[in-house]
Amino acid sequence: MSASNSIPGGAIVGVDVGGTFTDLFHYDEARGSFRTAKVPSNRGDEAVGFLAGLQSFGPVAELGSIVHGTTVGTNALLERKGAKVGLITTAGFRDVLEMRRRDRRQTWGLWGDFVPVVDRDLRLEVAERTLADGTVRAAVDPEEVRACARRLAEMGAEALAIVFINAYANPANELAALEAAREVWPNANLECSSRILPEIREFERTSTTALNAYLQPVVGSYLAKLDNALAGEGFGGRFHIVQSNGGVMSTDTARRLPVRTALSGPAAGVIAAAAISKAAGFPNVITGDLGGTSFDVSLVVEGQTMLAAQTTIDFGLVVRTPMIEITTIGAGGGSIAGVDPGGMLQVGPESAGSRPGPVCYGQGNTRPTLTDANVLLGRINAERPIGGKLARLDVDAARTAIATHVAEPLGLDVMAAAEAVVRIANSKMAGAIRLVSIERGHDPAKFAAVPFGGGGALHVGALIKEVGLKAALVPRFPGVTSALGCVIADIRHDQVQTVNLPLAGIDAASLDRRMVEEAAAARAVVESAGLSVERIDLVFELDMHYIGQTHTVAVPLPVSVANGTTGVDEATIRAAFERAYQASFSRLLPGVGAKIVNLRTAAIGRRPHFDLAALAPAAGTTVEGAYAGSRPVWFDGAWHDTAVYNRLDLPVGAHIQGPAILEQPDATTVIDPDLSARVDGYGNVIVERSAR
Repeated sequence: MSASNSIPGGAIVGVDVGGTFTDLFHYDEARGSFRTAKVPSNRGDEAVGFLAGLQSFGPVAELGSIVHGTTVGTNALLERKGAKVGLITTAGFRDVLEMRRRDRRQTWGLWGDFVPVVDRDLRLEVAERTLADGTVRAAVDPEEVRACARRLAEMGAEALAIVFINAYANPANELAALEAAREVWPNANLECSSRILPEIREFERTSTTALNAYLQPVVGSYLAKLDNALAGEGFGGRFHIVQSNGGVMSTDTARRLPVRTALSGPAAGVIAAAAISKAAGFPNVITGDLGGTSFDVSLVVEGQTMLAAQTTIDFGLVVRTPMIEITTIGAGGGSIAGVDPGGMLQVGPESAGSRPGPVCYGQGNTRPTLTDANVLLGRINAERPIGGKLARLDVDAARTAIATHVAEPLGLDVMAAAEAVVRIANSKMAGAIRLVSIERGHDPAKFAAVPFGGGGALHVGALIKEVGLKAALVPRFPGVTSALGCVIADIRHDQVQTVNLPLAGIDAASLDRRMVEEAAAARAVVESAGLSVERIDLVFELDMHYIGQTHTVAVPLPVSVANGTTGVDEATIRAAFERAYQASFSRLLPGVGAKIVNLRTAAIGRRPHFDLAALAPAAGTTVEGAYAGSRPVWFDGAWHDTAVYNRLDLPVGAHIQGPAILEQPDATTVIDPDLSARVDGYGNVIVERSAR
């Protein structure tokens, strides 16, 4: 099950493009050495920052492969800046996107609004019908499809989605329609639901296919820019994209299935955080990625990330494809602070981004941000800003902005106002952590926080104290953790197929053949990626329920492919179902038959092991050598003389009592007065409540 190393040169670079900074992690597999870089993102033309970061490692042409985590798809969905989409569907099903699941934005409100990503006049119907058992009652007329496609193109549609009822049971009509539409459609942005989500339930299938079309021109154009920039530098290696499930896919797959990039960037960070924390002896953690625009939270239990089969990006925007469960709120370093008409202090969700950025950047913004508050409180060193672009930060400008927009309207001293901004942001972050822990039955006292991103470690104390976490683990390079995740992420391809079979008396041989076929198709996608892997694992999972129920449980099957068979049988499936159902609901339903709804298949190419010990401090460093002096820092309403250390020079075993500031090129870690920190064998900083 191994695959040969096909990476030219062997050097791989992970690139995470955020709203403010582009983070990079360069790893030479042959030498086992690494380098990091952090450069400003160029909002609107991210290829500029992307290329500048790569060039910091030397000639781009000498790189072997590049793996990229992107938020382009996420931002397009959240900001409703996708393409104009046309939809061709079965007669009578034009309004599936609008009806959804008969839910509403405000559950008890009399009024509400929802605008689907496909306008109603761009949703056209054709006469075709496939029954639920796969029987084609009415074949599709290719000429009718071509006429609809021409009409949608004339109306300005930039992408086309084709979704027919029951196409999951038999895709013949859909595939015929796709071929007919391709003859007249003016670009490559068209796809049908059976090639994206051949799964029962028409709303989820329609929504996922429509959102895929909504993103195709946006993501395709973005990737084309990056491809052209790389070609201009003579790059001849492999270029891959991180998927929302934490795996890696080729850019060709990303262009065809851009909906799988919806949470690409944050997913890479969770993958790295899970690997780092597990190696450090903290298998249960809550990750918190604080960037320039958002705070992304995810749960890791016993070293395993949480995968969801379906995610709602925003109200009505349902994506049914495996994704790492991530909760996102608008609280980043660039989040703008201000007083609303009701006299309440608000922080975010509006962000200053990278351009113009916080007021202290001196790029034209006059409204204060969370970063400005941290600068004024002395937590960020104005003389050593991260990212390398600015020589220093303008503390006076930050003070003026906070005084004007926060302190004066609230009748506060400017320092109290800055601290209030930080506390509001801390409260929002704590709320997001409670959402994924306490509200799902997990005791936060058994979990550690893993704060990363450019700003996560600034708020480590609040994450521990406000939520009641046992500790926090700050990675060696918190600002480039997502970029590291791009490097160590496995290659993964997921497939789903609705089977709709009762378990009793199942034709196990027929199911076995289908599983082997699905596994071969998924494996071929992973093998074509061209990245080195140690082996390819094949994972099977069934969506099942008792007959009469609607909702399913995920049932992992303890089988794999060997000698052309999985060896699956009814007894194995029944035992797996009962284990999964018992774990979810603490009881079984004796005497009630079970049903298999969907077969899920994943091929996972396991990347070569990355030895995290390589990140550890070099031998010979000392705490005294890392000491960089002290400065006043504002904590809990007063100034405290605070020791400052060059974090990367701290040795393994170092113990630091708060208050302290640990500085490094990609991030700053703040140790509150009542907390202490120690450096573990991997160079992580473990922050805990002080014993004294």
